[in-house]
Amino acid sequence: MNLFERFLTLWVGLCIVAGVALGHWLPGPFHAIGRMELAQVNLPVAVLIWLMIIPMLLKIDFGALHQVKEHWKGIGVTLFINWGVKPFSMALLGWIFVSHLFKPYLPADQIDSYIAGLILLAAAPCTAMVFVWSNLTKGEPHFTLSQVALNDLIMVFAFAPIVGLLLGLSSITVPWDTLLLSVVLYIVVPVIVAQLWRKALLARGQQALAATLAKLGPLSLLALLTTLVLLFGFQGEQIIAQPLVILMLAVPITIQVYFNSGFAYLLSKRLGVAHCVAGPAALIGASNFFELAVAAAISLFGFQSGAALATVVGVLIEVPVMLSVVKIVNASKDWYEAKV
Repeated sequence: MNLFERFLTLWVGLCIVAGVALGHWLPGPFHAIGRMELAQVNLPVAVLIWLMIIPMLLKIDFGALHQVKEHWKGIGVTLFINWGVKPFSMALLGWIFVSHLFKPYLPADQIDSYIAGLILLAAAPCTAMVFVWSNLTKGEPHFTLSQVALNDLIMVFAFAPIVGLLLGLSSITVPWDTLLLSVVLYIVVPVIVAQLWRKALLARGQQALAATLAKLGPLSLLALLTTLVLLFGFQGEQIIAQPLVILMLAVPITIQVYFNSGFAYLLSKRLGVAHCVAGPAALIGASNFFELAVAAAISLFGFQSGAALATVVGVLIEVPVMLSVVKIVNASKDWYEAKV
């Protein structure tokens, strides 16, 4: 992990402080940025989101899809967790904690929005950071690459229906036109641009792709941090009034990470999947594509919404929680490989 990735939680914490302070002292520029919209799309944020997402998708080789059959059990586990368990378990946890247990301590007008943000966070599996987690668990690289490529392909078609279904089940009005526009802007277009760019770079050799990824990495993270400053600039008053809201939102997110990673890991053991596949399977099953979640939340509900704040909490806890899962997976290797 590079410096930014290793200390992502620290950078997010600093962005919270900077955003809240700037939003309080300089509200004018933030409101001006908030008004820069075209067809319900905030243009500055759209640029930042593309800067985040496209470099990550540039790493994906859809040619790896032919390798899916080589690790079909591990692929099956992650597909089941990513698309059949994780979004629904997060919706359930949101209902338990946000709608009931924590409801007296949260703003009444943001309850539905918080749940929507949690659903958006869990509705798409992680893309870029998965390669880091897989490497830390000595995961099978071909499995990880083929699984991520398959998940990205499925995401193009499944993200909007799953989000729409779960929002509807949670009695939250689904703005279908905005949701579909978000899918086009933040999934379809970046995938096409990234793959065309990747093809052009590979025509010049593998080193050209590697050099471009090295240059874009810091830019991608800088775009993420800039987006967070903007978000917290708009969320500042709410956070100052109720500072524990971030902690309360972190509870269901943390639980769902441990639940889904543990479920994927145990299911892999039950099916006799090799540890080098079970490790990344557990991590792919638990991690979230938070960049997409942030973009969709802003598009659907706005900068000042509870949905946007909920997705950002996912960014805040991503690294420490996932690193703890990596440690558990590595420490339990002997147990995993022991004969029953």
